[in-house]
Amino acid sequence: MGHRTVVMYVEIGCFVVCVAGWILVCSTMPTEIWTWSEVSGLVVTTANYYSNLWKDCVSDSTGVSDCKGIPSLMALNWDIHMCRALIITGIVLAFFGSILVLVGMKCTKIGGSEITNAKVTFAGGMNYLMGGMCAMVAFCYYGNKIRSEFEDPTYVAQKFEIGVGVFIGWGGSTLLIVGGLIYSILAGREACSSGPERFSPSQFPGYTFVPSRVSYVSSARTETTEKSKSSSESRASSISAISSTTKVTGSHAYV
Repeated sequence: MGHRTVVMYVEIGCFVVCVAGWILVCSTMPTEIWTWSEVSGLVVTTANYYSNLWKDCVSDSTGVSDCKGIPSLMALNWDIHMCRALIITGIVLAFFGSILVLVGMKCTKIGGSEITNAKVTFAGGMNYLMGGMCAMVAFCYYGNKIRSEFEDPTYVAQKFEIGVGVFIGWGGSTLLIVGGLIYSILAGREACSSGPERFSPSQFPGYTFVPSRVSYVSSARTETTEKSKSSSESRASSISAISSTTKVTGSHAYV
């Protein structure tokens, strides 16, 4: 199995991981249980309070539930706005990362050359990585806020616990970060490699050099030139030998 085949299979696996993480992060937006708290009242009835970034809900043991959306956006605390913005930014970045990766992967053959595809894949991996980091910061901050309020003895308001939405968000963000990091390392090494190393003869062991017609013509011209030079040198040497012999004969005749 060649290096290119291994990289192709790794890219496919990372794509599946990143898409799964993106779906998990998206599923946390409609999930209602980010925080929950159980308050025991009467013997039969027990109230459950739960909420997310968009609304607050209450239900009892009889099955009756009621949800109320947050009435004013401007009345919210800055941390809720920050968590909303970070999670939505992460979802958008991961979406565009999926498009870039689909174009640049070795198994799709949509892009141009290998180097161009590697650069596109590297951009998609960075989008996955930044999207996962944005979502992870939001979920970690929200979970840490719930934990600190629950453990604070001076906090007099109702205390909540971490709900299932935050745990799903942690899992999805981790998948995005891991997949984006692997994409960035694999595609970055190929995209940032130098030119002479990329086209070295050792990378193409199955290819042989076949001389073209121009090379044949140039070699023939070179041989003809060398033959003419050698023949002219032999003529010059023979003429000089004849002239020297004639001079010697003439000098003997006068004597």
